[in-house]
Amino acid sequence: MNKVFLIGRLVADPDLRYTQSNKPVADFRLAVNRQYTDESGERKADFINIITWGKQAENVKQYIEKGSQVAVDGRIQTRNYENDEGKKIYVTEVLAERVQFLDTKKTETNKQDVSPADFEEKEETDPYEDMGNQIEMEISDEDLPF
Repeated sequence: MNKVFLIGRLVADPDLRYTQSNKPVADFRLAVNRQYTDESGERKADFINIITWGKQAENVKQYIEKGSQVAVDGRIQTRNYENDEGKKIYVTEVLAERVQFLDTKKTETNKQDVSPADFEEKEETDPYEDMGNQIEMEISDEDLPF
């Protein structure tokens, strides 16, 4: 069984691109804290490459950014390629089946101070309706660009 569950924060903004067949693919690096501290009392982190496809890839680009916390459910995949110098490069990454947003991009509205008057007699809406949306994906080897 090949199953991975991770919770961490993005190291940089996600990168979104499209394959030749116009399929969206996003990748980002996730910093995941280790459970223990080292001899000096510092907590170390692992930096894990994450790949996601389809509408989920577009949502990742739209709703999260560097520093956002996410939960990833997926599987580990390995691949290799030859670089420009002819050296074989091995890559290990997580192919995300689901990415759950534990927080989202900070907008200018979110950064402003809020006064009590902002909450008076407004129509009730769910401020979190777009957060944590999970997108189911079926991925076959034919969908992968490598």
